[in-house]
Parts: sequence; structure tokens; C-alpha cells
Amino acid sequence: MLIDMSTSRPAASAPAAPQTRRTHDDAPDTARRFARLSTLEEGPERDALRDEIVTAWLPMAHRIAGRFRDRGESVEDLRQVAALGLVKAVDRFDPERGAFESYAVPTITGEIKRHFRDRMWALRVPRRVQELRNKVRVARRELTQNPGSPEPSVADIAAHTGLTEEEVGAGLEALESFSTLSLDAELPAGDDGYSLADTLGGPDASYDTVIDRESAKQGLRSLPERERAILYMRFFEDMTQSRIADRLGISQMHVSRLISRSCERVREQAMGHRRDGRA
Repeated sequence: MLIDMSTSRPAASAPAAPQTRRTHDDAPDTARRFARLSTLEEGPERDALRDEIVTAWLPMAHRIAGRFRDRGESVEDLRQVAALGLVKAVDRFDPERGAFESYAVPTITGEIKRHFRDRMWALRVPRRVQELRNKVRVARRELTQNPGSPEPSVADIAAHTGLTEEEVGAGLEALESFSTLSLDAELPAGDDGYSLADTLGGPDASYDTVIDRESAKQGLRSLPERERAILYMRFFEDMTQSRIADRLGISQMHVSRLISRSCERVREQAMGHRRDGRA
């Protein structure tokens, strides 16, 4: 407040100037340009006038973007998002509905908030869960605003927000989903420098073996007894074809044909069974 420290006083105080609504320095008067823009058809002249209006209001968009600094996004990126919101506001504005600033501010602000909602999550979560996160975050802040207030429980937050405890739990989990931890991050001290990736399991080739065996069982059971015996001697007892031929009293060429034919039958039945199972 300004105080008059002079020793002399005027005989009569001057009448107070009428108070006027304060406007920002970045709110230019573009009413005439908007009125003209609404009368122009698509073309170079309209594009030039549109760019002129956007440039005039760009400082306001940058000011709005500055409100969201220190939230994990760079100021330059926020200004780009705000400029996009400004362009949308210019394209959609109807001069007959009032002042452009009243329409542009919520449009730009909404565009920035939408950017945070859709682009800044390291782990993509549904919009409903994002809304639960916001409600839980606000409730925790309100419940702990007094110094010395304990950390609210799930039941406390549910009672404060009117949500169920399951919904509060989903919101609390979403609070940890805004950023992620790299798999290369080292585990706490005492774990010999292992990273988070070292705790994850890898593919087990034994599963494929189990699947192949189970798929082949039915086909093996359907083979004639002699062909099952030949396959057992060849693949489980590791006998050569000539030894199998000597034991059965047939030629080695006959053994080779029986093995090929039996394997093909088992393979066809196994693959057919897999296709039926997927269907």
C-alpha cells in the first residue's frame, strides 16, 4: 500500500478513479480480426489471418503452460501442447458468443491436462483408474493437511471420498504407475549388485518338450504293436536300424520305411490335435 509521507496536504482529495477490470498484458484485442476471419473462405488470405491471430495470443498460451511446470514435463513441450490448444480454440471460436479469452483459457488448459492424462503415464492405465487416482491423491492431501496428521488408511480415504475400499486400492496402485523403474536398476544394497532384470524368469524349453510328448501320446497308442516296438528301440534304447532289423528278422530298408511312416503318422495326428485344441 502506498502512503503519502509529505508534510503538506491537499485541501481536498481528488475523486477516486473508477476501478476497471484488470486484463493480462498477453490478451490482445483481436475482435475485429476474428470477425473478419469468420467471413473468409478457406484459402491463403484466411490462413494468413489465422496465423496472425494465433501469434498474437501465443504469449497467453505460454503463460498457461507455465502453470504446469515442475510436473515431470519440460516447459518447451508444455508450450507446444498449449500452442496446439490455442490453434484449436482459434478454429472453433464463434465471435458471437463472447470474448475469445474466456473460450481459449479452458480450451488450452484442457489440452494440457489431457496431455498429462494420456502421454505422461509410463504405464498405460484406463481413464477410470486415472480418475480414481486423482480422487485418492486429493483425499490423502486433504486428510494430512494438518501438521502431525497420521497417514490415512484405506478405510479413511474411502469414507472421505465415498469410494469403496476396492476402488481406493485401485487408486493407490495407480499412484505408483505414473513412473516406472528401469529393469537395469540395481536392487537395494546387500544383493550383490543384481539388477531388477536378474529377478525375472526366462523361457523354459522343458515346457515345449512336455507339450510335444503329450501331443504324441495318442498317436503312439494308435500305432500297431510292431511299429511301437521299433520306435521304442530306435529312440529310447538308441539301437541302430541294422540291430533292430536283426532282432525282428527283417531288412534294414524295411525298418527305415516303418520308422519314417510311423513318425509321419504320429506327427500328423499330433498337429491335427493341436489345431482342434486351438479351434
